[in-house]
Amino acid sequence: VQLQASGGGLVQAGGSLRLSCAASGHSFRRYSVGWFRQAPGKEREFVATINVSGNLQYADSVKGRFTISRDNAKNTGYLEMNSLKPEDTSVYYCAAQCVGLDCRDYRRWGYWGQGTQVTVSS
Repeated sequence: VQLQASGGGLVQAGGSLRLSCAASGHSFRRYSVGWFRQAPGKEREFVATINVSGNLQYADSVKGRFTISRDNAKNTGYLEMNSLKPEDTSVYYCAAQCVGLDCRDYRRWGYWGQGTQVTVSS
């Protein structure tokens, strides 16, 4: 499956953005979907996941502010980001197909999108 992330941009602190992850192929509904982020010089960091049953996980740093969802009919995953903070500034990546139990580990994911830049100004 190929993934295309979009929706990043520059926003002021307290603002909102909605990221999209469009997937090609007919197997999207069978895959878990995840969002990760990576700032310069730092390791890729878990943000949120949604599995095929709709179960959600969030990093503590985004819980209550970000919402992950999916639309299988559109082969698209989403990350709604509210109350953005400067520390949310990063390149955001979407991923599909987590293999194993620990889906917070980016190394468990099989497919990746190209990343979209999110910059939050103070």
